Amino acid sequence: MSSGSRLMAVISNSLQIKHRLSLWCPQSASINRTHRPCLIGLGSVRRRSYVAVSSAFANENREFVIVGGGNAAGYAARTFVEHDMADGRLCIVSKEAFAPYERPALTKAYLFPLDKKPARLPGFHTCVGSGGERQTADWYQEKGIEMFYEDPVTSIDIEKQTLTTNSGKLLKYGSLIISTGCTASRFPEKIGGNLPGVHYVRDVADADLLVSSLERARKVVIVGGGYIGMEVAAAAVGWKLDTTVIFPENHLLQRLFTPSLSRRYEELYQENGVKFLKGASIKNLEAGTDGRVAAVKLEDGSNIEADTVIIGIGAKPAVSPFERVGLNTSVGGIQVDGQFRTSIPGIFAVGDVAAFPLKIYDRIARVEHVDHARRSAQHCVKALLSAQTHTYDYLPYFYSRVFEYEGSPRKIWWQFFGDNVGETIEIGDFDPKIATFWIESGKLKGVLVESGSTEEFQLLPKLVRSQPFVDKAKLQNASSVEEALDIARASLTS
Repeated sequence: MSSGSRLMAVISNSLQIKHRLSLWCPQSASINRTHRPCLIGLGSVRRRSYVAVSSAFANENREFVIVGGGNAAGYAARTFVEHDMADGRLCIVSKEAFAPYERPALTKAYLFPLDKKPARLPGFHTCVGSGGERQTADWYQEKGIEMFYEDPVTSIDIEKQTLTTNSGKLLKYGSLIISTGCTASRFPEKIGGNLPGVHYVRDVADADLLVSSLERARKVVIVGGGYIGMEVAAAAVGWKLDTTVIFPENHLLQRLFTPSLSRRYEELYQENGVKFLKGASIKNLEAGTDGRVAAVKLEDGSNIEADTVIIGIGAKPAVSPFERVGLNTSVGGIQVDGQFRTSIPGIFAVGDVAAFPLKIYDRIARVEHVDHARRSAQHCVKALLSAQTHTYDYLPYFYSRVFEYEGSPRKIWWQFFGDNVGETIEIGDFDPKIATFWIESGKLKGVLVESGSTEEFQLLPKLVRSQPFVDKAKLQNASSVEEALDIARASLTS
């Protein structure tokens, strides 16, 4: 498609879906600014067309603004580049000090001991996680994408289509993509949530502080039995630290794992020296004489010594200052449609912060996962810049990789696709493979496989998207994970 044709597609699609790029003449009461041209089309808005105008104006007007510097922003930027609509047109405003990166690394390889080849930037900048080009800060500069680092947006004026940043910059946008992600849920300060030695992991700065603590730690307590808890605990094992995981649920990763599956993983962690306190409630974190955290006090009065505490109790969508755009009160986040359009023309939301229609299961969902961050960003930008009109059709997918450092006796990698509803059938002995199938009304709704081959992992989304009827008796009698997957595969054609 030529540049001119692409331009017309953008305008046509935008008018059809009423999420147009603004055709506006900025007005200002300031008498100190030079004349501002009326910007009435995409071609006239390129940055070089007004670079000679006053610096205040040059810093104010953008065709496309992405707020947030996470993975979704990086994949959105790549999609703008693929459509030749980034150079001089796109601006990214981020609270991060770095160009977008693959955030899952922070609780996995980033936390490995220094002698076990930990991950470090620029090694995991977007989009290496999906096999794409590494988008370092130089890449954004080369593509003509303007980056504002460490300068988060503090307010939005929907009527004037302007954003104000923490440093006082005023940015006028034509189309706005909100990709602010989540913030870590924190313990209140009054119970010790901000003590030195207490850590939350959401960005590189957080991970750097945690690594510094792990280097001199002896006793580590991890609060939370979800993804963060499991991944950080595995890293702590690599440091040969006294590690305890505390959580209020009955078993690990209770939102996804069955009790039987959790038991397998808990036994593996215990073999590596990790202790679990399940069904426990924390009263407060206590400081030592040096002011650093020294213990975790439980509601039953017992104390667990700790010189490093990692809190992994979930995250909250970072919707401030965008409440006026329209929030979803049931799942949280910003309500969008199948094209990631909000209720405000010209404003979109993607990634963790988007409450979107989960087409395959006919419900509104908000998904905190790197795969959704990538796909939602790409879908949104394609809808904005082309004639794409089909609804986002996402298949829920989760995975984890732990104990992957050098010298580990066993590396763990499981993948899950679908919906964990209905009854379950577990196949395999976890030495090394195990599979769990979720079946509702005879249909295969979800499947998890540990230590699968590449071909087996590729089969899982095909199975779950098709939701075939399966013979439960045959599945239950399977003698191995391989045989169970063959039975499920055969159900696709029956």
